[in-house]
Amino acid sequence: MTRDLNAEIIAIGTEILLGELTDTNSVYLAKALRDMGINLFFMTSVGDNERRIESAIRIALARADLVITCGGLGPTVDDMTRQAVGMATDRGLTFRQDLLDSIAARFATFRVTMTENNRRQAYVPDNAIIIDNPVGTAPAFAVEVGAKTVISLPGVPREMKFLMTEKVIPYLRMRYALKTEIIKARTLKAAGIGESALDELIGNALLSGSNPTVGLNAHSGQIDIRVTAKAASEEEAEAMIEATAQALMARIGQYVYGVDDVRLEDALAAALRQTGTQIATLEAGVTTDLETRLTETFQGEAWLLPCRHFANVVESATALHLDDSVPLRTLAEDAARALSQGGSRAGLVILSTPDDNMDHADQQARSAVAVSFGDKVLSRAYGFGSSSEAAVSWTVTWTLAMLWRMVSDHGSAH
Repeated sequence: MTRDLNAEIIAIGTEILLGELTDTNSVYLAKALRDMGINLFFMTSVGDNERRIESAIRIALARADLVITCGGLGPTVDDMTRQAVGMATDRGLTFRQDLLDSIAARFATFRVTMTENNRRQAYVPDNAIIIDNPVGTAPAFAVEVGAKTVISLPGVPREMKFLMTEKVIPYLRMRYALKTEIIKARTLKAAGIGESALDELIGNALLSGSNPTVGLNAHSGQIDIRVTAKAASEEEAEAMIEATAQALMARIGQYVYGVDDVRLEDALAAALRQTGTQIATLEAGVTTDLETRLTETFQGEAWLLPCRHFANVVESATALHLDDSVPLRTLAEDAARALSQGGSRAGLVILSTPDDNMDHADQQARSAVAVSFGDKVLSRAYGFGSSSEAAVSWTVTWTLAMLWRMVSDHGSAH
């Protein structure tokens, strides 16, 4: 096939929509398709409803060459993928005795008697291509609709991954005569700047490119800049990525602390060693993994000074915030200044007050962070309190990001 192949993934299961199950299968399938050079423009989740699954498949077939469904191939009444694929491709279901015999043999190896409901799994859409499943009992299959294909895989991750690697990828390469084309990605890690400001610095020319593509993914205090290239070889893709990465670094290099798996705390540690700076940390009203992350990074070096003895003072002072006599952000800033000592020590403070587990982002501040280094203090207040997960994750990332930026600026200025 000379043109690009476009795919869509449909994850099936009401438990996904209820938030009871994290859909890791779609992530795995997306990476597998990427590595084959197959475009993926849509990922859909749909519950265990025959008509809605049918509709999702019909919509996917209208805009994609390849549709991969995951889940709904079991023996119970809520496993409806077989029927839905049949309806979406305008065909009935065929009973396959060979499939039932295979399922029964698999149960026999477990020394378990196969129940009657497993008979449902022996029905597949008319003229479907059976994808043998030696690691499970749910038969997978492919339905060819002209030049398009629907592939249905089981939802059990172990089975899905095995079948995708061992059966589906070889099938797709043969059916579509796929070129040895790959998609590679590199992620630049930035901190100390907001997403909109970073977007403006990068500019439309780079952000609107089609190959390589540049995309931003913002977190609290840091931003991932993903560069993705599609090429006939790994070497060509890497060269394309490198050229774009260099163009990005020329514009935003001062905010980039690492690439791919580099951690923010590792970049911070390098900056602290270069400038000979220590960190004095304080957490009051909430316990995060800040100290653990820094301790593991420094591995016994005397760069981290947890100031627990100061915590009681601030814990008591946060109570004043509840009647608005002292802003929580002011407490954090004052504590950070008290912990820092000019250019030789940085003060890093995370404060939080109890709340009702609700995030009141635009109301009264219940968490505050502050970083003091040299003659600068940066701070931020949040509406969530100590019972919110954000008080544990967002605050740590923001403080580490701001401190890295401040120490890096200090080092480059000397």
